[in-house]
Amino acid sequence: MNFLILTHVHHILKDGKYYAYGPYVREMNIWTKFFSSITIIAPLSKETEVNPIEIAYEHEHIHFVPVQEINLTTWRGRITTLVSLPRTILKTWQGMKATDHIHLRCPGNMGLLGATLQVFFPNKKKTAKYAGNWDPSSAQPYTFKLQKRLISDPGYSKLMKVLVYGNWPEQSQNIVPFFTFSYNQNESQEDQRSLLQKDRKVKLLYAGALVSGKNPIMVAEVARLLKKDGIDFQLSFCGEGNQMEPLSQFIQDHQLSDEVELCGNLTSENLKEKYRESHFLIFLSESEGWPKVVAESMYFGCLPITTSVSCVPYMLGEGRRGDLVEKDPYQVVERIKYYLKKPEEFQLKSQQSKDWSKSFTKESFEKEIKNLIDHV
Repeated sequence: MNFLILTHVHHILKDGKYYAYGPYVREMNIWTKFFSSITIIAPLSKETEVNPIEIAYEHEHIHFVPVQEINLTTWRGRITTLVSLPRTILKTWQGMKATDHIHLRCPGNMGLLGATLQVFFPNKKKTAKYAGNWDPSSAQPYTFKLQKRLISDPGYSKLMKVLVYGNWPEQSQNIVPFFTFSYNQNESQEDQRSLLQKDRKVKLLYAGALVSGKNPIMVAEVARLLKKDGIDFQLSFCGEGNQMEPLSQFIQDHQLSDEVELCGNLTSENLKEKYRESHFLIFLSESEGWPKVVAESMYFGCLPITTSVSCVPYMLGEGRRGDLVEKDPYQVVERIKYYLKKPEEFQLKSQQSKDWSKSFTKESFEKEIKNLIDHV
């Protein structure tokens, strides 16, 4: 049985292995174990150095079909896409024709292409993973809405199951509310954080790409306000992105270098240590699907203070195991001050977040994936 993966995620070939973004590959390594061979149609980067957040596929029989990235954001990208698109369509068509199971990774331009072409293979088994915000009321780009419309129409996308984050009303019969895992069931939840007290350092964490949609500068503003109020704290930014330079400038302009550290991309093991020692995850993102950093932080009792996007309110139990705030640094600071006054409430929520997270392990995810594949 062959499994076809169609994704926009960039891959790197090094020493005979294919590497890509770690959280994505960890999930795909579970999907692929149920198939004898896999085909991946995706962009292949010319880079040869592997980033700490990238890991390799574990399958022994991989056929990789490189395609040009579909990029419509710049004129150069549009021209390159226009020239390369016929060949990309042909490769995708051939891959779909030759496989037993078509799997689309959405939202993304390759996912949109796959969602369009799969209609010509009505008898093929199909799954789609929509990793973005499925909330019908959320503001999203037109191409995202189009993908959602195509894959959620059982008449157009026959024999397809669509995995989405959250349980939303009035959905079509092929929509499956789903989740993603954080760690395996044997992963210790022991933490090393100090007791939350006024006379001890409060440890804060930002984990994720440093991009405008995740508002890292706004998180840095939280640091500025805490310092102004005389609170002893440390804030660690874990990640890289195009906001690194303005973030560095903000830290310099407001004399925050003693309180704020820029860690860059960390390996999963090093990031675990940050979760274990931090009191709060500050996550003020504009839009998410199932934000893994929120679930991962909760596994170790690092309490999320986060915006109410997608299924995050469900993850936090509507505030029972974390805090939902607006995109407002002042609100974040007020929540931190509240817990400094009531550390016992922090401890209670921290434990509740740990308890909830144990339901979303690698083993439970693998069981649900196998059941899904068997019944598509």
